[in-house]
Amino acid sequence: MTSYIFRRLLLIIPTLIGIMTINFFIVQTSPGGPVEKMIMKMQGNDDGALQRITGSSQSDIMQTQSIDSSTSKYKGSNGLDPELIKDIEKLYGFDKPILERYFMMLKNYALFDFGDSFFRNSTVIELIKEKLPVSISLGIWSTLLIYLVSIPLGIKKALKHGSKFDVYSSTIVIVGSAIPGFLFAILLIILFSGGNYFDLFPLRGLVSENFDELNVFEKIIDYFWHLTLPLIAMLIGGFATLTMLTKNSFLDEIGKQYVLTARAKGLEEKKVLYSHVFRNAMLIIISGFPAAFIGMFFTGSLLIEIIFSLDGIGLLGFEATMYRDYPVMFGTLYMFTLMGLVVSLISDIVYTLVDPRINFEKNK
Repeated sequence: MTSYIFRRLLLIIPTLIGIMTINFFIVQTSPGGPVEKMIMKMQGNDDGALQRITGSSQSDIMQTQSIDSSTSKYKGSNGLDPELIKDIEKLYGFDKPILERYFMMLKNYALFDFGDSFFRNSTVIELIKEKLPVSISLGIWSTLLIYLVSIPLGIKKALKHGSKFDVYSSTIVIVGSAIPGFLFAILLIILFSGGNYFDLFPLRGLVSENFDELNVFEKIIDYFWHLTLPLIAMLIGGFATLTMLTKNSFLDEIGKQYVLTARAKGLEEKKVLYSHVFRNAMLIIISGFPAAFIGMFFTGSLLIEIIFSLDGIGLLGFEATMYRDYPVMFGTLYMFTLMGLVVSLISDIVYTLVDPRINFEKNK
């Protein structure tokens, strides 16, 4: 197993490089980049943007302009001095050839140096650290609760297949999955967060303003008090897929010959189910964990973050994409790709713990 883990760790490097390379060249060659964004700002006479770049005001630049902007490669640059455009390119690093920018990115990212945000007065690392508590809270707790509820529920549904419990529970989880999370979040706010009915939960933030003044127990209560509604909104549609997958996996295993043989030998039903069926049925569940975790951690909470005013990684990545903030885009992509690869490796290790018959060393 040690050699397999070592090979997988080595494989992370070319995988990361491949993913970053594809995204780098697609994004960097697409129209509407940060240079165009700044040009649009200046066309709106944003004097602050101009002074940030050149130290001169709009009136100073307009007095010295004599331009043939038809030669510019940037859309919307009519009326801007070519020298000013060069200053903008230099500000965002676009004065260098694309291959030089690419290899510089690889070198910096190998040292976990993601640079500074184009449009925020902060480094990418500081932004990620600032937003991580929200995304970690939503991602870990929602994934944990979904697995803790869905797996036992799916097992019970498999054991009571065709019963009223099976039918009613299936109806509930399917109806829940059909309700959009953001719509349910709005309903929760109306009902329980100062809307037209009750004012039981806070509307915004991960903790209260006086959080630092609270003792440990009060901090825990305050933390989960703020998380209650966002987690419920995220969980409403998260049970159906995993519950039905667990149920079908158990039903498939229960009907196999080895289960019939174990029962014929007089083994207790609990031992048959949890010593034999459980290990095999859980393999497909474990295999989907990395994708479920990363999806819930990064993308699944975007609308929930917006509705409950939770400033997390999902919202950060969305805004970076909208504003073409390349350092933030690539920095978050790199971090979550790396996290996904590591979680996938952990998933394989858990495979061997659940079913010792699996030996990755044989697949050399």
